[in-house]
Amino acid sequence: MTVNNENIIIRAAVPEDAEEILRIYAPYVINTAITFEYDVPSVSEFKERIENTLKRYPYLVAVENGRIIGYAYAGTFHARPAYDWAVETSIYVDMELMHKGLGKKLYEAMENVLSEMGILNMNACIAYPEVPDDHLSGNSKEFHEHLGYRLVGEFKKCGYKFNTWYNMVWMEKHIGEHLKNQPPVKTFDEVREAIAAKYGIF
Repeated sequence: MTVNNENIIIRAAVPEDAEEILRIYAPYVINTAITFEYDVPSVSEFKERIENTLKRYPYLVAVENGRIIGYAYAGTFHARPAYDWAVETSIYVDMELMHKGLGKKLYEAMENVLSEMGILNMNACIAYPEVPDDHLSGNSKEFHEHLGYRLVGEFKKCGYKFNTWYNMVWMEKHIGEHLKNQPPVKTFDEVREAIAAKYGIF
């Protein structure tokens, strides 16, 4: 499959996208250790995940010719209010469209949205193999490095899937200025009009 980045629309997900987004996510659960989830969620459970994310954070989808081909979302880094300016990010693209610039396009859109919200730190929790195998390579870490993330920590043999122990790395990217009197973070809904006007994301 090919992808024309000029034809891709980035928009906010809606709960009704759950089935189509799950189509992208399911192969990662079944065939890879990129996610440490064991079982593919039901459509109703996935719909609930989208709804819960959108209460506060962005959940973005990339659409080409009416078809969702990738998605990215942000979530709570830690529940304590002192962590409000940091998020954990996740991204998945259609496996047949990997390495075509789609992931970068989604993450750039996510970064723009988070910046409008006042988020300062983007953090990624990434499964990482000590030795690459059929279920996990080091590509995700390299992808984040390419986008300006830096490695901040690695946990050894903390994830078990496919009868194999995998490591997990944390990576971060600062996207704003850390001030002494930091303005409060806005919710995704509070910045929707601004990002629609500025970036065309709706």
